Amino acid sequence: MPDERRSNKRKRLLLEARWESMSSTHSARVEDLSLGGCFVDTVGRVELNEAVNLEILFPSGEWLSLRGQVASYQPGVGFGMSFTALTKDEVAALENLMSSLKEKFI
Repeated sequence: MPDERRSNKRKRLLLEARWESMSSTHSARVEDLSLGGCFVDTVGRVELNEAVNLEILFPSGEWLSLRGQVASYQPGVGFGMSFTALTKDEVAALENLMSSLKEKFI
């Protein structure tokens, strides 16, 4: 049984997103989310440990910008992202989003 590396509970969801790397901006979807990171469903290419800027479209229509780095990569599927240096406002926005969703934690 594989060791669980995550220390935060994840919540399954499906939100539109866009992410930016050094080369360009890509459309995506966020499939699961925690205070520590998320999985970004995209065909865009990344490198492990690459710095990424991610914007998530909340159900309210607002965008939340987050910074992080690539923790895992599955070519043609997407990548796992670890958030770095979240502000108090970003943490509060993520907590509010996750508490408002009815899907189960995984």
